[in-house]
Amino acid sequence: MLCPYCGHDDSHVIDSRDAGDGIRRRRECLQCGLRYTTYERVQTTALSVLKRDGRREEYNHDKLHNSIIVACAKRPLATGAIERIETDIEEQLQSLGRAAIRSSAIGEMVMERLRSLDRIAYIRFASVYRDFDDLETLRSEVEAMLSASQPRTPPENQGTLFPLEENNRGKSRRGRPLKHQRNLRKRLKPNVS
Repeated sequence: MLCPYCGHDDSHVIDSRDAGDGIRRRRECLQCGLRYTTYERVQTTALSVLKRDGRREEYNHDKLHNSIIVACAKRPLATGAIERIETDIEEQLQSLGRAAIRSSAIGEMVMERLRSLDRIAYIRFASVYRDFDDLETLRSEVEAMLSASQPRTPPENQGTLFPLEENNRGKSRRGRPLKHQRNLRKRLKPNVS
């Protein structure tokens, strides 16, 4: 392992921890003394990606990572959210047990996760992935997303949990103002003498 600071090839491991899908190792360079972190993951079977034009490419984690990073740029996301999406997608790809998968399937997996994570990141990714030709196509995608996230209106015959009428607020079961409200009214009542 080469030191990212000085390029020296000798280091020693200070700490090793389980990182969910692999091992996280904290290393110290024996040449410059600086510390850095490495991650080790099990090398899975080679996965091919079938492109839209029929070409076959080797799966590239960096392409997935970079496309998600671009979509999520300057968005207020929780720490590790992007890494969780990447890990989740790669685990799903491995669980399929196929040697090849369509790039469109990977794109749909990313969009599904971004839709629930951040709607702006979802629209950014979708605009590149679906290659919107004009503003109307983009607009229809945004409207579809917004209509899917709108709360449904309750049926007319459904009662409300809390009454909204002003006259029902702050009254006892017998219809009298609650004790603390009576005391408040006494204190606020102007003294007329």
